[in-house]
Amino acid sequence: MTIQNKAMLITYADSLGKNIKEVHQILKENFGGAIGGVHLLPFFPSTGDRGFAPSDYTRVDATFGDWADVEALGEDYYLMFDFMINHISRESVMYRDFKQNHDASPYRDFFIRWEKFWDKAGPNRPTQADVDLIYKRKDKAPIQPITFADGTTEHLWNTFGDEQIDIDVNSTVAKAFIKQTLEDMIAHGADLIRLDAFAYAIKKIDTNDFFIEPEIWDLLHEVRDILAPLNAEILPEIHEHYTIPEKINAHGYFTYDFALPMTTLYTLYSGKTKRLADWLKQSPMRQFTTLDTHDGIGVVDARDILTADEIAYASEELYKVGANVKKTYSSAAYNNLDIYQINSTYYSALGNDDAAYLLSRVFQVFAPGIPQIYYVGLLAGENDIALLESSKEGRNINRHYYTAQEVHEAVARPVVADLLQLLTWRNQFAAFDLDGTITVTTPSDNELKVVRTDRSGEHVATLVANAQDKTFTITADGETVLKNR
Repeated sequence: MTIQNKAMLITYADSLGKNIKEVHQILKENFGGAIGGVHLLPFFPSTGDRGFAPSDYTRVDATFGDWADVEALGEDYYLMFDFMINHISRESVMYRDFKQNHDASPYRDFFIRWEKFWDKAGPNRPTQADVDLIYKRKDKAPIQPITFADGTTEHLWNTFGDEQIDIDVNSTVAKAFIKQTLEDMIAHGADLIRLDAFAYAIKKIDTNDFFIEPEIWDLLHEVRDILAPLNAEILPEIHEHYTIPEKINAHGYFTYDFALPMTTLYTLYSGKTKRLADWLKQSPMRQFTTLDTHDGIGVVDARDILTADEIAYASEELYKVGANVKKTYSSAAYNNLDIYQINSTYYSALGNDDAAYLLSRVFQVFAPGIPQIYYVGLLAGENDIALLESSKEGRNINRHYYTAQEVHEAVARPVVADLLQLLTWRNQFAAFDLDGTITVTTPSDNELKVVRTDRSGEHVATLVANAQDKTFTITADGETVLKNR
């Protein structure tokens, strides 16, 4: 199935029911036409980071089901899989063989060998200045020792968690692995590949090792050359200044709108619509929009869309307005790797307020692009403090495990029913054509008017909203579709 201009659900394989088969059943029984695609978060055998430390891409984790279950899901929904292009688990065949056989291993060039990497720069490298220059996710050099069966020890590049060892994407053996893995994913039903942490994949001496040009483009084009003949798309994942996704989009790739979540929160907290209006005017159509994901709410993504003072205001208001949102939940005390994200469900970030939450989704629906909606957000889920405290993992506040009964009860709530109605209409109405147009105006400081028109000009969707009192009216070709007044 090719990508459709329909809302995509983001879910783990065991978060809506216990496995992929139950996810499929729950989707069909509860969500109707509201969902057209599914981003099935990593479902491969993994040794950490809730699936993002994959050890074997050739198998589905038996806890979640098998390839037949994945392929059956793909018969009804277009699918996105994650490919962790930057790293792989220490339990992978590559790592274990390298550890056992050292330089006799066919995978001796698969990983980035820290000492060999810096030998190319000359003697006495790296210096402290070299290490300080690296764009890091930890407060030390991004390395991990490996002790081989022959008793010798080296260090491997290790950007993220202990189980996630960086791959040398420029090596011949890694290129073969990338090609084979991507082709297998498409054969099993993937229509879209999310390149996780791809901006970290290129390492180059005398740089910060993050989104290194022009080499990053060579990598993306190599992946595109593998996927294009298979009619599959790429979605590079990056949390950074909006100008980087802007560059990627200009090269013809789908991108994420990670700036929308914080910009929308600022709009609803302050009641002022100018910043959101300005962002919607410059956003591309060839993107996937988000308000929530499996990670926290990104802060740095909104830099220069919001001023530094406005970001600080929105962040502080989140802790004031949000329901059961505390700063400590986004700190090292709860095992957080990224201090620039705030851990909360989007519904709780808006104080569990139905009117504010529904309006946030209305803004998302009218934004350029295809909406992605995290499973907790689709059900207007509150912060799961019990799961957070039992695991001491900050991001688990937004990772509730829903039973089929809980889903059934959630979809009966008016706010969820309205959201499903909104998404179903959006998926079917021609005005949201990605080749169409968008016009955005602010009749007053608190008001926003968005007009979406299809390429032919025959169909028009109009939103008139007030961010101060959280009221809105949506019309389709002049007929009222949904309102909150």
